[in-house]
Amino acid sequence: MPQMEPLLWLNLFIMFLISFSVYFIMNYYFKSLPKMESPIEKFSYPSKLWKW
Repeated sequence: MPQMEPLLWLNLFIMFLISFSVYFIMNYYFKSLPKMESPIEKFSYPSKLWKW
């Protein structure tokens, strides 16, 4: 029936808005995990004071 077609478009639009909103709300409240540091520590060369 042709008179039902606008309701289907309205349902599609509402579903799109809800999914779009949920996506952005999830991204807004999502807390990124802290970056893991590498277990290998940076080797620091000891300073050498040459005494001739």
